[in-house]
Amino acid sequence: MKISPVLVLPLCLLAYSSCAPAATPPSGPLSSLSPSFLPASEFSSSIDLTAAVPASADATLPDAPQAQTSPDTQTKDTPVGPAVPPGPASLHQTKRILFIIPNFRSVSADEKLPPTTTPQKFKLLLQDTFDYSAFAETAVLAGMGEIQNSEPEFHSGFPGYARYYWHSFADLADGNLMTEFLYPVATREDPRYYTLGHGSFLKRSVYSVTRLAITRNNQGHNTVNVSEVLGNGSASAISSLYYPSPERTWTKVGQRWVLQVGIDGLSNLLKEFWPDINRNVLHSKY
Repeated sequence: MKISPVLVLPLCLLAYSSCAPAATPPSGPLSSLSPSFLPASEFSSSIDLTAAVPASADATLPDAPQAQTSPDTQTKDTPVGPAVPPGPASLHQTKRILFIIPNFRSVSADEKLPPTTTPQKFKLLLQDTFDYSAFAETAVLAGMGEIQNSEPEFHSGFPGYARYYWHSFADLADGNLMTEFLYPVATREDPRYYTLGHGSFLKRSVYSVTRLAITRNNQGHNTVNVSEVLGNGSASAISSLYYPSPERTWTKVGQRWVLQVGIDGLSNLLKEFWPDINRNVLHSKY
């Protein structure tokens, strides 16, 4: 997915700068009250009044109902303490960014999930490849390619646009196939992005970019992100099979490889700060 840094970086900075820690409400002053505020005379008289009640009072009122406290009443009346103010860990990822960009592989900060199975990896592949947003993204990329005349062999007009379109969709499909399914299954890696969600802007930015080289395996431990590096390299090599001959050189394959890894880095940066943008800038509209 092509994401412009001109849009990503200002949104991330604006969202992070608007974060402010919530103040913890002070405890009530009535919790420290004790009988010591009563004068000694009034306190002793209250004791005498209690002692003056006849011991046979229960016998004079045989039908008087007795107050009983049930366990349910005690549970309802027992205070549970002040509510914990929401912090950065409460920010959560949504399935889509701005209702359009797919965000199925993002995991909210501090969320614990079981390892992904092979069927789950295949489901992620289908979601990212055949979601309606994937076809819209391909249409935009094809239009940009035709306007820039990036592939002169495709020519122009509707036939040219159709060539740009199916080439762009093929790039998307084989890239997802390699990085989200084949390599993760073979290396037992988790293709999801785990949001850091706390720390400084620089720390979170560095974390998001380093996820290009580091990921989690099925046991939850950090490991080398073979799926990202070799997966995109394999996808770039496969693309040389259906591109025109001038695009099949090692230089062109390497350029597509580096470009795709860079795009994934920008995508990670957007995923990292999307919960902040959604809450602090867009007021959780998405």
